[in-house]
Amino acid sequence: MTGRGVLALVLATGGVAAAAEPPAYRDDRSTPEAVVGSLYNAIERQEYLRAWSYFREEAAKPFDAFAAGYADTPHVRLKLGTATGEGAAGSTYYRLPAVVEAETASGTRVFAGCYELRLVQPAAQGEPPFRPMGISGARLAAVDESFDAATGRCDTGATP
Repeated sequence: MTGRGVLALVLATGGVAAAAEPPAYRDDRSTPEAVVGSLYNAIERQEYLRAWSYFREEAAKPFDAFAAGYADTPHVRLKLGTATGEGAAGSTYYRLPAVVEAETASGTRVFAGCYELRLVQPAAQGEPPFRPMGISGARLAAVDESFDAATGRCDTGATP
């Protein structure tokens, strides 16, 4: 995730300013980058139900466990690579490299890895409820590198 194709989203400025004024509300499910950016916007705003809603059923943890995992995370930063996608059987599957910096009560940690997303083609959806693009998997692990130095990577193997 260096050079061309890297999108860095700093969701808040940290410190007192972040606590006093959360970032503007963002709910965009039109691209893989927008979905993951919206996920971390919800986490930064401590809107855990909205954050949980970006995960597809096959990837979602129980809500209570999900929310508890972010209970002591007042600030996050996100750096995204370029999504790659491929179609299969009426769906498009995407892989999106990502780096996340999470500030918690016990310190700041950096995680790197990959988000997998799925979009069932809207024209193929004929019955409610409509299912927008969502996260179908995530593989991020703690790294020893700084946020700026860390690189998200996605396996280039088979369709997620």
